[in-house]
Amino acid sequence: MNEKIVLTAQGYDRVDGRNAYQSTVKKLTLGAPVNEENKKMQIAAQLWKENKDGELAISMELPIHQIFDLMIFLSRTLLYFKEAYRFPLLYNPDNPTVERIGVQGGVLPVEICVDNPNINEDIQTFSQSLSDLGELTGERLRTLTHIIEELELY
Repeated sequence: MNEKIVLTAQGYDRVDGRNAYQSTVKKLTLGAPVNEENKKMQIAAQLWKENKDGELAISMELPIHQIFDLMIFLSRTLLYFKEAYRFPLLYNPDNPTVERIGVQGGVLPVEICVDNPNINEDIQTFSQSLSDLGELTGERLRTLTHIIEELELY
């Protein structure tokens, strides 16, 4: 099933964060969308896993704009938590908005999920988890920063 694939990253299971060498995700690809819901997009990214027969099959597919949106969301989250210690609860209950990010003529609101009944405990755990993942995210952020700088805002 390599039709319409243009780029592939084989052996992703060897570098899949804390799942390295045990990951079920075996490769990443970029190419034309395969899933019907993504057919309107020109390019999608696919994650491939081994099926029961030992063959690789697409496990997940995302249009590339959604990957960028996730990176924007994650990057804003990382920046927020660098300064969140200033709030006793790691957020302001009176103003849970982190930022409103302008994208595609609209707004992507990034907010603390105050609808979560356990937000005060969960945000503490989340913040600690971000800190614990520092060695994995830091290396990837540095790599991404260098690549984006090379693109010179494409």
